[in-house]
Amino acid sequence: MRYIYITIIVVVTIILLLFVFENTLSTTVSFFSASVTLPLSIIVLAAYVIGILTGGVVVSSLRALIHGATKK
Repeated sequence: MRYIYITIIVVVTIILLLFVFENTLSTTVSFFSASVTLPLSIIVLAAYVIGILTGGVVVSSLRALIHGATKK
C-alpha cells in the first residue's frame, strides 16, 4: 500500500511540474485598482492557497457554531 501512495505522489508531482513549466507566460490580474503581473502557475497556486485558507476558516467556524449549539 505504501508503494501505491508513493506512486500517486510522484505522478501528482510530475503533473504539477508539467503545469508550472507549461504556464510560464506572465498574466495580469486586476482587482479594483490593484494589479499584479505574475506567471499563470503562481496565480493558480495563490488562488488555491487562498481557497484552502478560506475553506478552513469556514469549516472551523461552522464546527464551533455547531459545537456551541449542541453544548447548550
